[in-house]
Amino acid sequence: MSNAPVIRSDVPGSFARGVFHERHPELVRRLLAALPYGPGERAAVERLLVESTTGVLEPLGDGAPDAARWEEWGAGLWGTPWEEAPFLWAESYFYRRLLDATGYFRPGAWQGVDPFAPFKGAELAGSAVDEELAALGGLDGLPDVRRGEALLSSALWGNRADLSFQLTAGTGGPGASDLVADDSAQLWAELERTPGGRVCVVADNAGRELLPDLVLIDHLLAAGRAAQVVLHVKPQPYFVSDATPADVLAALQRLCAAPEPAASAVGERLWEAMAGGTLVVRTHPFSCAPLPYADMPEDLRAEFAGAALTILKGDLNYRRLVGDRRWPPTTRFAETAGYFPSPVAALRTLKSDVIVGLDAPTVARLDGAGTAWRTSGRHAVVQVHGNG
Repeated sequence: MSNAPVIRSDVPGSFARGVFHERHPELVRRLLAALPYGPGERAAVERLLVESTTGVLEPLGDGAPDAARWEEWGAGLWGTPWEEAPFLWAESYFYRRLLDATGYFRPGAWQGVDPFAPFKGAELAGSAVDEELAALGGLDGLPDVRRGEALLSSALWGNRADLSFQLTAGTGGPGASDLVADDSAQLWAELERTPGGRVCVVADNAGRELLPDLVLIDHLLAAGRAAQVVLHVKPQPYFVSDATPADVLAALQRLCAAPEPAASAVGERLWEAMAGGTLVVRTHPFSCAPLPYADMPEDLRAEFAGAALTILKGDLNYRRLVGDRRWPPTTRFAETAGYFPSPVAALRTLKSDVIVGLDAPTVARLDGAGTAWRTSGRHAVVQVHGNG
């Protein structure tokens, strides 16, 4: 596979640079307003913000539980400026260091406290979630195929507030032109090829985006398209809203408590599926690695290798799947994802620079629109590399 240049944050005006110089300062402001961290934690967070924009990369202290792992992951990068490291690597390390700054790993009042919990909790408790769960009742009478299509679309668009579980995209939601690559038919074909197999779902965000993922998982199990689903989530807080086991439990409880009978029934079935082992929640340290999936360890590779299909959700998983590089957008998806050990499907809204698998007319149309189509979240792809 030919390699395109790795994306870094040292290019003025680039999306990657904006993440460190605009998005992270705003995140820090919101985080310090959301929880009553003490002076020590607050000062450490502010120091990290300065270091990540003006300083060099330093390894974790010897007392960190994952110091040896990060020492290996950062080989060749320590002592270099943050902005000269690969963007994916530096962004991941920022969030790992943020946990240190907030006391997540240290004995004390903040040990084990998710710094992003206020954001996740507020989203899950919002009235918009009630409306989305209420819409589930409208899917009950649909044929199995149509219901699956609606739930796949909902999982794809995630937290796009104007879609969720709606049956059509005709009321202000995403339209056909927003889905710029659509291999959904191949996704269903892969599941039909190995009926009753094991499906891996690698989650992205918690809260409002995790709910449609769980509803889709329920459909795969109830319709017999999977005998078992393994849901991979992060072992610790990562980025702002990435799902952890605690977030899965919170989402399940939200479903079970929903006044809409169709939603509460989904929650109860999933609860029983977890208790019975047909839904397994799994974590792995590599989920929080600053590396592409091409570098995954052998135990994780072996687990994916046995799956009928692995569904990767979200932008970060996409970057890790195809490599966070400046690929020509017409690069074949198979060229960048063909190494994956199982048939793989990427469900992703575009929120960063990297993109592959588009045809030339689509690229010309998007480039001609004069918008930041790669990063705005308005466009999405369903891309599949499988056995067909």
